[in-house]
Amino acid sequence: MALRARLRRIGVRVLKIGFVMVALSVLVVIVLRFMSPPVSALMIERRVSSWFASGKYSPTYRWVSFDKIAPAMGAAVIAAEDQNFPQHYGFDLPAIQRALGHNGRNAKTRGASTLTQQTAKNLFLWPRRSWFRKAAEAYFTVLLEVCWDKRRILETYLNIVEFGEGIYGVEAAAQHYFRKPASRLSREEAASLAAVLPNPRRYKVNSPGPYVRERQQWILQQMNQLGGSSLVKKFE
Repeated sequence: MALRARLRRIGVRVLKIGFVMVALSVLVVIVLRFMSPPVSALMIERRVSSWFASGKYSPTYRWVSFDKIAPAMGAAVIAAEDQNFPQHYGFDLPAIQRALGHNGRNAKTRGASTLTQQTAKNLFLWPRRSWFRKAAEAYFTVLLEVCWDKRRILETYLNIVEFGEGIYGVEAAAQHYFRKPASRLSREEAASLAAVLPNPRRYKVNSPGPYVRERQQWILQQMNQLGGSSLVKKFE
């Protein structure tokens, strides 16, 4: 009886802790619907990692509102990363099925994360893959889709995504690489930024190799097929 009562108390405590964590996560997501995040989990992870690495780390993070980002930039990341972004509810099931089929046949894996999933991961979670992180990512993806609209998800993604070592957000990237605000980015410049997103610490905007150049041209073609800047103006 004593053991059963003890287990019951432990179970109640676990449930209470779980309820508090869920409530806090929902509250944070709702608050960030209206307030720009001062930092992201990815930025924190990069900062901590820099303490154990050689070299200087000087991060730049500049938040700008959606109407101060060139529509071409939003169109570029949709074309490059998530072409079904306007239609899906956080998860692109056909893309997941294609990725699973590809990964089953090839040693080199292919991802199928949507912009919502990437926003959830960059904002709230750590970059290293695990089943637990994927589960947490799915949870926050659902929260974002329920509590935010597509405009806010895209706005947040563009403002916190990493474009290079210590360069966070499209405004910081535009100033660093092109010496201009994000509002004045051309289609070609937007496609160049989107082209490095598979691995912005490996691929360079200011020193593009054949892969980045080829991907930039592919992104420009996809932008045209998807309707160009009009693809993003529906969120304005």
